[in-house]
Amino acid sequence: MIHGNVVGLQARMSLMIIAPEGSGVEIECVIDTGFEGFLTLPPSVIATLELPYLININANLANNSSVETDVYLATIIWNGIERNIAALAMGRRPLIGTALLEDYHLGIDFCEGGTVLVDEIL
Repeated sequence: MIHGNVVGLQARMSLMIIAPEGSGVEIECVIDTGFEGFLTLPPSVIATLELPYLININANLANNSSVETDVYLATIIWNGIERNIAALAMGRRPLIGTALLEDYHLGIDFCEGGTVLVDEIL
């Protein structure tokens, strides 16, 4: 089970990202159920972690516009297990998308300081 909390009506949780040289950095992310990818990270974070480049794609945004963005390989610790996922280099705030939540239950108490729980669907 993964825990987070609500801050300013945003469901947030920390995510451990492992840099290629092996060090870990904990980053607070906002859960965005309108984002179908795994993760977005600010380009400055990707540069600091020196994540490996994968590809350039056109990402479709909520206003139906698209933007070109680079995709990097991120190694994260998710529910105690190391996973390799695609991280889009965009935005100022790290976002967790629904691809990372697939096969998990998401529970949120939407009040300041409320509980965010992510647990495997049995």
